[in-house]
Amino acid sequence: MAQSTPNWLHLSDGEDVVWESRPHPVEMGLGVPAGVALVLAGFLLAGWSATQDGVGALTLVGVAVSLLGLGFALARYVVWTSTRYVITTSELYKKRGVVSRDVTQFRLDRVQNTSLSQDVGGRLLGYGDLTVYTAGSGEPELTFERAPRPEYATGLLNDQLERATRSATEF
Repeated sequence: MAQSTPNWLHLSDGEDVVWESRPHPVEMGLGVPAGVALVLAGFLLAGWSATQDGVGALTLVGVAVSLLGLGFALARYVVWTSTRYVITTSELYKKRGVVSRDVTQFRLDRVQNTSLSQDVGGRLLGYGDLTVYTAGSGEPELTFERAPRPEYATGLLNDQLERATRSATEF
């Protein structure tokens, strides 16, 4: 299955996308369910008050609560969908941002070490943090937070790191 290349990702000649994802849906937190609950509560309030007294102040409050909930849920969803993680045959990318865009990029030949961490919730729901350390730095340089199927992503990353190491030693 061919993957389409995102418009913010500019691949070099011979560079191919190996893995692309966004954070696990749990990254949206309670924002989406809370927003949906507000939408429903607002509709119920507006509908109930409209049948009792016609369209009045309470009906308008219900509509306002629904709109607030919709805005809240949409904001969390848009932030979630605007975060992307990409592993290619030669680089790692992390993109964030809705209005402005922040792209972090590292060549695989700079990667010194990787780690995978999962808490209990992550193990149960299938997400974890994949952290990358680069040469010359003891601090994490890049973390794919709440990456879905992190074991799979880590395996693909390790395969690419092995290929990069192999090609570097062939020269």
